[in-house]
Amino acid sequence: MTAPELPSSDATAPAAQPVGRATGLIHHAYEPPGGFGSVQPGVFKASTVFFHDTAALKAREWKDKSGYTYGLHGTPTTFTLEERLATLEGGRQCLLAPSGLSALTLVAQSLLKAGDEVLLPDNVYAPNRDFTRVELAHWGITHRVYDPMDPASLAGLINERTRLLWLEAPGSVTLEFPDLQALLAVARQHPRLVVALDNTWGAGLAFNPFELGVSGPNGAAGVDISVHALTKYPSGGGDVLMGSVVTRDAALHLQLKLTHMRLGLGVGANDAEALLRGLPSLALRYAAHDRATRAVAQWLSARSEFAQVLHPALPESPGHAAWAQVATQAGGLVSVVFDHRRFAADRVDAFVDALRLFRIGYSWGGPVSLVMPYSLRGMRQFGPLAGRGNDTLVRFAIGLEEVDDLLADLEQALKVMG
Repeated sequence: MTAPELPSSDATAPAAQPVGRATGLIHHAYEPPGGFGSVQPGVFKASTVFFHDTAALKAREWKDKSGYTYGLHGTPTTFTLEERLATLEGGRQCLLAPSGLSALTLVAQSLLKAGDEVLLPDNVYAPNRDFTRVELAHWGITHRVYDPMDPASLAGLINERTRLLWLEAPGSVTLEFPDLQALLAVARQHPRLVVALDNTWGAGLAFNPFELGVSGPNGAAGVDISVHALTKYPSGGGDVLMGSVVTRDAALHLQLKLTHMRLGLGVGANDAEALLRGLPSLALRYAAHDRATRAVAQWLSARSEFAQVLHPALPESPGHAAWAQVATQAGGLVSVVFDHRRFAADRVDAFVDALRLFRIGYSWGGPVSLVMPYSLRGMRQFGPLAGRGNDTLVRFAIGLEEVDDLLADLEQALKVMG
């Protein structure tokens, strides 16, 4: 049997010399024809990326996506996902991170240095608060907490050291919706201040974070950075961890991208594939979560067991008017507050344990409805919930089950409370 030939990189070159079978398998000459098209884009898995010659090695650029240099810096799969996510959120550039939290921390590590200060809303995502309070403090970066429901108070906190302002809409767990336009109006009086929004709840669908009506130094009307935990709605299956950082300003994006490179952040090709599979149905799923959650929130509002029902689309929920100014949808989360004078924490736990369709678990955005109890003690410094440390909050993440089945599950579980 004739030994395979080593392929030549030049069609006019002499015939390649025969090689051994193992070498022939590794350096096989066949390449499939181009022009293949299908619903889902191809999945490219690579650490090493080949260069045709040294000239190509020296000329190739990864920062502007004009070429490929190393798997960590992008493949056709990750570039495709980034471009689609930038479109989803109304931005121009996107970076992928291994989780939503790593996307949040990337922003801080890229923009802040010793002596700088970051402002956090009282309702910020708790792991972001902990990263700021502990890790950034080790690097000489300070922080202060502001009341997101009082934009006027924000003006007095911004000083010459303030470099980053975080927004959260709605509040993590407590779901109050801040006046984003008013907060941005205050922030835009300080040209050096970068405004970043955790847009996981909005998913790029409830509102456009880059079109909130307040122009920044670069002329953009909205935030500078939108961070998204793709783990939630874009994945839709509760089985992928990933985050994104979307921008419109090219210089800001490059600054973030270089830090992203130096930190060695990357995502797996199969995870990127899962996100690409989920994106086409995202709008349909988000709308289904929205409809079901509004129905559940209305039902909860009519029950006497709850001292308060928190959902931005409810007129009585804090920040409802601010939500109505900018948003058209309200996602899949709703929280309730149990008054400790009627229901001690152990009775609330018994209610949670009695649920059958609602599974106890963190996160949200998947097909399965979830429930999670929280103590309000120390959770908020501002607002009416700040003084309710003995009360218990329960957050529901509404999945894709039939609404009537979820309501029946809630009703049977409430019976254990007496």
